[in-house]
Amino acid sequence: MVVDFKLKKRTKILISCAALISVVTVGLFGAGLYFYKVAVVPAPKAFLSKPVKIKPGNVLYPAHKWYQEVTKARWHEISATDHLKLDANYIPAAKPTAKTAIVAHGFMSDKDKMFQYAYMFHHLGYNVLLPDASGHGDSQGNVIGYGWPDRLDYVKWIKKVIANNGTDSKIVVFGVSMGGATTMMVSGVKNVPHQVKAYIEDCGYTDAYDEIAYQANQLYHLPKFPLVNIVSGINWAKNGYTFKEANALSQVRKNRKPMLFIHGAHDHFVPTKMVYPVYKADRGPKQLLIVPGRGHARSYQNHPELYTQTVKKFLHRYIK
Repeated sequence: MVVDFKLKKRTKILISCAALISVVTVGLFGAGLYFYKVAVVPAPKAFLSKPVKIKPGNVLYPAHKWYQEVTKARWHEISATDHLKLDANYIPAAKPTAKTAIVAHGFMSDKDKMFQYAYMFHHLGYNVLLPDASGHGDSQGNVIGYGWPDRLDYVKWIKKVIANNGTDSKIVVFGVSMGGATTMMVSGVKNVPHQVKAYIEDCGYTDAYDEIAYQANQLYHLPKFPLVNIVSGINWAKNGYTFKEANALSQVRKNRKPMLFIHGAHDHFVPTKMVYPVYKADRGPKQLLIVPGRGHARSYQNHPELYTQTVKKFLHRYIK
């Protein structure tokens, strides 16, 4: 009887432990699904600042006014994965040129919000192509790719520029925030057309896992394990890649072309410390600019003259 009692007690404990583990597992998976929607599904995000109307007197006003008035052509492309229709604006230079800047936007942004960079490159004498990444703006898609599937789409945009503007094209790929990470990811793609002469990345992250883990801690005070790993696993099951695969750091190690790295000195969305390992890892000619001031993706706005002159001098060395 004593043995039978002990066996029953042990069985109850095992059942209780199994039930607790099941509840925790279901809870974590449910939380993972919720945060998957927060991190990966395109939709308005409460943690993103709302756009401010740009009025006369704002340092961005001349660029904004120019962008509203300039003639834009609509270009389209089919994504490298999932057969999605992608949309872009193309603005030819004031004078015919072989030089083109391809501009990549950030997380939950779009081509039209990159007007100040279009303005800068246009005034430097470049044609400008502004694509909407899949799941953003006027492009199709229901996933935020964090630059990883997008890197292959930008290679297709590069080839489209060459097909339209000629094999003598001289291309710079430029991106901000998620677009900066995308730019770095493009730099490591094998057989990028030789017409790409340089890259410029502004405040991109090391990899999607690190950035999402950082935001989980900053916004929700959550540790990266196990929740970010669960969300990454869900993303792998749904979209075919993990957040650690979406890795700008590993991609720049393959790069041999010139790259300008820009980051704000006090960036607390993509922390400034992320720029140093990618800069160190890059294998091509490179330059680093840390721009004084606070805020994420505000380096141009905080110091437009410093920003423009640095870009101009950098490109002058590699694109004639």
